[in-house]
Amino acid sequence: MAKSNKREPVILITNDDGITAPGIKALIDAVKGLGKIVVVAPDKPQSGMGHAITIGNPLRLHPVHIFEGIEAWQCSGTPVDCVKLAVDKILRRKPDLCLSGINHGANHSINVIYSGTMSAAVEAAIESIPSVGFSSLDYDHEADLSVPKKYARIIVQNLLKNPINKHLILNVNFPAVIGAKIKGMKICRQAYAKYEEDFVAREDPNGRKYYWLTGKFVNFDKGKDTDVWALENDYVSVVPVQFDLTNFVIKALIEETWKLK
Repeated sequence: MAKSNKREPVILITNDDGITAPGIKALIDAVKGLGKIVVVAPDKPQSGMGHAITIGNPLRLHPVHIFEGIEAWQCSGTPVDCVKLAVDKILRRKPDLCLSGINHGANHSINVIYSGTMSAAVEAAIESIPSVGFSSLDYDHEADLSVPKKYARIIVQNLLKNPINKHLILNVNFPAVIGAKIKGMKICRQAYAKYEEDFVAREDPNGRKYYWLTGKFVNFDKGKDTDVWALENDYVSVVPVQFDLTNFVIKALIEETWKLK
C-alpha cells in the first residue's frame, strides 16, 4: 500500500486560566488523535486580560511535562503572548488550528471583548491561523467537562476536514447543564448583553479607600438567534467573530451624508 503524503495537522492549544487548569487538560483530551498537539499557555491565571501583550518586561518560556506525550510550554505572559511566542519560537510551521480554553466561565455577548481566551484565538487568526475559543458557563473548576469535550471534538473534526478560512474565529460557549439536556449546537450572532457594573467602595485596615467591581448581567437583546438565547435554551452557541472592527453600515451612512472634501 502506498504511503499517504498528507501531513499531520498541527494543533496549538492555549488558554487564559493557566496551564494547570482542568479546562486545558479537557481540551487536550478532546482532540487527541486529530493531529500533533503543542501546548503554550500562561504559567498563572490571566482572565480578563483581553488582547494585552507584554511590553517592557522580559517574557519567560519553559518546557513542562504535565500532559503525557504532549509537548507543552508555560509562558510568563498573557494569552496573546503565548500565541505570538508559539508561532515565532516554538513551532516549525504555522499550526493548522489554534484552540483556546476550555475557559471556566462564560465568554458570550460582550464578554468576548475582555476575554483572554478569545483574544488568544483572535491573535491566531491575525496570524492566518484558524482558531476557536471554548468556554463553559459552569465556573466550577471541578465541573464535568464531558459535554464540552464531545462538542469540541466534533467542531475540530469539521474544521480539519473542511477548512473554511485562514482568518476564521469561532466563539463557542457551553451551557452549564448535564449532557442529556443539551439540545445540540446553534450558529448564532453575538447578543447585545453586558454587565451593569457597580464599584463598591470599601476601606482597608489602614482606613484607605479601595473599590471592588460588582454588577449583574443584563441581556438587552431579545432575539432568538443570539448566543445568550441559545445558552439559556440549552444549546451550545457558536458565534463566528472577526478582528476587523469596521462598521460598514455606519461607514456607508457617513459617506452618503457627510460633505467630505
